[in-house]
Amino acid sequence: MNKLFVLAIMAIFIAMLSCSNTNGGQENKSIPVKNEVGSNAYTAEVINLTYDAFLEKVWNFEKNPDKWVYEGELPCVIDFYADWCKPCKMVAPIMDELAIKYDGKVIIYKINVDKEQKLASVFAVRSIPSVLFSPMEGKPIMQAGAMPKEEYIRIIQENVLTK
Repeated sequence: MNKLFVLAIMAIFIAMLSCSNTNGGQENKSIPVKNEVGSNAYTAEVINLTYDAFLEKVWNFEKNPDKWVYEGELPCVIDFYADWCKPCKMVAPIMDELAIKYDGKVIIYKINVDKEQKLASVFAVRSIPSVLFSPMEGKPIMQAGAMPKEEYIRIIQENVLTK
């Protein structure tokens, strides 16, 4: 019984150490590259979205609750994540790379589901990471779970840039 208790304490300690990165691995390590698209300036980096910014830049569901009306000037990818989520920490550098790869073509956003619970509930986010892919026209698609970078690229090429 003592061995089991010690193993349980060790497992908890290891789990705490692996989740000690309070920013969820979501820090941006890319070099900001400023661009202009219409009246909105953006950079080649992952951009944090708040509730109000989401309504302005992606979809104002308060104004259009029954219809997806994309508000952006470029298609977007939105990473729903949490600071404590290990798979989210694995996806964060991929999103940084995608922001650079698709600079000027696709905007990469991230939403912390713990801070923006209403946005997470609007999209019924039940597991994280979940990634929303939104083309300029048509409805977005949601993909739950961490994927390899090549799969994100495939979905962007087939569903975000072609519509």
